Amino acid sequence: MRKQAILLAGATGYIGGRLLTQLAGHGHAVRCLARNPAYLEQRLPPGATVVRGDVRDRVSLVRALTGIDTAYYLVHAMGEASGFEAHEREGAACFAEAARVAGIRRIIYLGALGDEHADLSPHLQSRQNVGRILRESGVPTLELRASIVIGSGSLSFEMVRALTEHLPVMVMPRWVSVMAQPIGIQDLLAYLIASLDVPLTGSLVVEIGGADRVSYRGMMKEYARQRGLHRLMVSVPVLTPRLSSLWLGLVTPLYARVGRKLIESIRHPTVVNDPLASRLFPITPVGTAEAIRIALDHEDRAYAETYWSDAPSAAGLPAVAQPAPRGDRLTDVREVRVEASAGACFAALGTLGGEEGWPALSTLWRIRGAVDLLVGGVGLRRGRPAGRPLRAGDALDFWRVEICEPGRRLRLSAEMRLPGRAWLDFQIHPDSTSCVLRQVAEFDPAGLAGRLYWYALVPIHAAIFSGMVTALARRAKALPAEAAA
Repeated sequence: MRKQAILLAGATGYIGGRLLTQLAGHGHAVRCLARNPAYLEQRLPPGATVVRGDVRDRVSLVRALTGIDTAYYLVHAMGEASGFEAHEREGAACFAEAARVAGIRRIIYLGALGDEHADLSPHLQSRQNVGRILRESGVPTLELRASIVIGSGSLSFEMVRALTEHLPVMVMPRWVSVMAQPIGIQDLLAYLIASLDVPLTGSLVVEIGGADRVSYRGMMKEYARQRGLHRLMVSVPVLTPRLSSLWLGLVTPLYARVGRKLIESIRHPTVVNDPLASRLFPITPVGTAEAIRIALDHEDRAYAETYWSDAPSAAGLPAVAQPAPRGDRLTDVREVRVEASAGACFAALGTLGGEEGWPALSTLWRIRGAVDLLVGGVGLRRGRPAGRPLRAGDALDFWRVEICEPGRRLRLSAEMRLPGRAWLDFQIHPDSTSCVLRQVAEFDPAGLAGRLYWYALVPIHAAIFSGMVTALARRAKALPAEAAA
């Protein structure tokens, strides 16, 4: 394999994060494009770099693409609350133009299967529109169209896993019987890597999939068989995408907005009809049963290399919260002196979220998470990374780690549904024998509704925020010395 200079757009996502590791492992010089480079800096493999840029900013794109041989385009806007089709079109058009100007030799794009002559869902239609825009750029483009991806941490697999694990009796609406051609994450990555060397004179669409066709019902049955679970599946004639998405939000890590887009796409068959991939690629993909078996080896999120909600775009919010004038923000500031080291204070901050929950009035946090799910937000179901410390870019329940400076600072930006933008900022100021833990809750209200929201919750916030900083101080003092080092 010829070593190349590669730009990877979408490295913060589930597939992009894994592809980054493999590309670097093959010795390629990988440059990642990210709106917030801090989200990637702590997870870059040797030989990879990150540059600030946005697929809708032509200037940053041309700069990022200069000197690049091949560009991977793994960007989507599925998590956007509205208007994602326009965002995807604009991003693809800007990227295509910048790639042409920079003299890129090849674009590799991961799109979606589906009959392009059918009345596809907005998500599938947008995926194919993006491919068309890239192919018409004048830069040779290889568009891989895939169906459901099966892998630990993937959106579809986590939905199947959660439904089958949690529900002994499952209501089966019509969409669970539509046929798909799932592909294992390991095979998908193999196709993406091999695409670097596929002979290409113009642009090409290649349909890829696993060895067999199966429905979501079939995947659930196979998952249950491998896990030794007995499940009763009851068919119902209809269950709208909206109702289905709310149902999914109650029992799976998905939240309603993403779940609805997913179901709208599942209602269309996504199978391989063109055998071109078998002639172009020396790859024999595994079937659904084997893909599930491999995924089950890593079903615990602690072992998932990447997770579907890792990408900041999954929350439908800007990846970088643009600062507003300080005078426009409402704040709640708390300080407490902690008879412990800065390391112990930061270790206490590292216990926030996930199974540990949120200190002080944890029931109110759970209620807020449930309300967020009901209004289409992310809720608390994303949890937190397990088995390693927090780092910038991590999803933490309905927060995102924006800044992570061990021993000094942890800043979280809110991804729950709010009439404005919110942050939790923890700062540690050490002295000779102790430290001061400063906790700042900031809210940038959107108009009158935002201000009414803040002031209506002042009594609740007062109890939560005062209790939280006190509880964190107690946790820091109680930590053993080795944990605080």
